[in-house]
Amino acid sequence: MFSLIPNALLKQLYTRGSLCNTAEGFCFSLKNRLTDARFTGLHSARIDGQSYAAEAFTLHSADAAPRSVADVTPACPLDFPLRRVVEIQATGAPLSPGRHHLEIVLQTEPFGKITLRVEDDVRPVATIHSEKKGIPRDSTDDYTTAALTERWRYLEQKTGHAPRHLAPAAYPWAAARGNCENLIGVAQVPVGVAGPLRINGEHAQGEFLIPLATTEGSLVASYNRGMKLINACGGVTCTVMDDAMQRAPVFELADARAARAFVQWVQAHGAELKAEAEATSHYARLHTIEPYLVGRLAFLRFNFTTGDAAGQNMVTKATLAACNWLIYNYDGIEHFYLESNMATDKKPSQLNTLQTRGKRVTAELTIPRAVLREVLQVEPEQIDRHSRIGQVGAWQAGANNNGLHSVNGLAALFIATGQDVACLAESSAAITYSEITPAGDLYGSITLPSLVVGTVGGGTGLPTQRECLELMGCYGPDQVYKFAEIVVGVIAAGELSLAAAISSLDWVASHESLGRNRHTGM
Repeated sequence: MFSLIPNALLKQLYTRGSLCNTAEGFCFSLKNRLTDARFTGLHSARIDGQSYAAEAFTLHSADAAPRSVADVTPACPLDFPLRRVVEIQATGAPLSPGRHHLEIVLQTEPFGKITLRVEDDVRPVATIHSEKKGIPRDSTDDYTTAALTERWRYLEQKTGHAPRHLAPAAYPWAAARGNCENLIGVAQVPVGVAGPLRINGEHAQGEFLIPLATTEGSLVASYNRGMKLINACGGVTCTVMDDAMQRAPVFELADARAARAFVQWVQAHGAELKAEAEATSHYARLHTIEPYLVGRLAFLRFNFTTGDAAGQNMVTKATLAACNWLIYNYDGIEHFYLESNMATDKKPSQLNTLQTRGKRVTAELTIPRAVLREVLQVEPEQIDRHSRIGQVGAWQAGANNNGLHSVNGLAALFIATGQDVACLAESSAAITYSEITPAGDLYGSITLPSLVVGTVGGGTGLPTQRECLELMGCYGPDQVYKFAEIVVGVIAAGELSLAAAISSLDWVASHESLGRNRHTGM
């Protein structure tokens, strides 16, 4: 990826607002926002047209000793991995107040020679020294007990409260590396188990015990009741219908006709864009690019599959590589943003409901009238009528869901298994459907059109979250469709249980007996 980098993207390496004078001269900083790379030397550096030798610059980063730019060579390069910040300090005369033009030409691997041209204003020295010391961090290893102890002391000094229950954790602090910064402990959420639940899926087949992390009394019991009903019917049939993960960049052209021509060009070069995107990952596969035109704006919705990962970061990297190639090869793009808000990441949207984000998965079953009466004490007509009335209420409210509480079970499963909890925003969308069969039984289905889950990456590798996935046989590669089928089966159990509780007026009584935590403290 990034065999050629247009200046529009190169500018993103520079940290705007970082230019300031120092006692020895001036400094500015670079942050790698593209992909892993290495500096192999400085070709030239000019500030307002004045040339500076390599010996004038020293490189500083949080996890390495200061290093002269003159010492950076192809034989002794400087690693510049993704998200690394490097401060460049220059020895010389301070810069005059106002705006300055910087042109830095670097030798790099794997890009070769790159030229960075930016303009920035000198930041006043007073603002640099007035910054207060913040949360303690250890640049060598920020996940040791010593590092956490420093932050606990800081918390006590700032708040007057010494944490007593955030530690110890059930696993080494280092296990949270890559999942949480400025770590101070763990939030210990109770985990209950429901089930077993019989799933008749294409990937999940058999009975599964379900770990649910929640602080809501009666939730586990309610799902357990729904699972009992499902098992009495022979299980729930679960089907993965579609799979897609998006990133949606936007391009600004000269006018509407230029935007239309740009989209036509993109459609004619789909193979090249696919090759650039897929070169960034062993798992990302670009399937389609959906264009949406509004005036002179061209929105492109890139649709990927991402293996067993939820894949948001994966598709971001892949889409950036494709856009990099696109910007370099197409003239006339005035502005570009990697995300336009049309992927609707971590937001509910009608577009995701129609087009799929994550996994589109359905659970369905037919419940005999006698079983419904025996287990939940309701008639099929009661639940079906309530469902129809509930659709009117959901329509009036503008909800993303005509069901009852899909997010309850989803949140409990997400926390237990290390999913990205913010993705509940789109994952909670649900479409329910029911009817009375000619035999007088109740058929019901629920579809989750934008279920964002993974069985690798993110928080799934944390020890307790991994254990919960392992309880269902869903940790690791080749398990995500199985997990998605289990998830929608659990949601179906919760919908049935609550629907019956509302229809039979058992809802309040259940919360009164199971859901009232009267503890006043520890």
